Amino acid sequence: MNHKQQKLRNLLNENLAILDASQSTLVRSFDKCQKIGVKKTYSFEELESFDSLTSKYARTSDIFTQKVLITLFKLLREDAVTFLDRANLAEKLSLITSADDLITIRDLRNQIAHEYKQEKIEQLFEDVFDMIEQLVSCLELTRKYIARLI
Repeated sequence: MNHKQQKLRNLLNENLAILDASQSTLVRSFDKCQKIGVKKTYSFEELESFDSLTSKYARTSDIFTQKVLITLFKLLREDAVTFLDRANLAEKLSLITSADDLITIRDLRNQIAHEYKQEKIEQLFEDVFDMIEQLVSCLELTRKYIARLI
């Protein structure tokens, strides 16, 4: 293994550690919000909890798609320039079950980052609840692949 490949391997391990920490806080926040439940109106404290959940979802999906996958594909010497390329390659390598799921995860992340209307934000809470399982599943499949690789 050459120096560049070793640097990429080290970077991948660093990114995985960041992802692990992010996923851990996401899961804790999800557990807290599950106890609150999705509903029509929220107290201020409940809204803070759901805002935290959506933020952690967005951060975790970003770390996965923009750090872990990109670094992994560089290490594999795969040319996946666009997000769609990365989603399709991830599916082909069985890092995820479906490119469509990864695209949906990314689209929801973008909605979280750009939504300002309160009624739409509350719909995001429900959407995040629906997509957390798919995100966690993608993370686990990718970790298994990397464990076999390294």
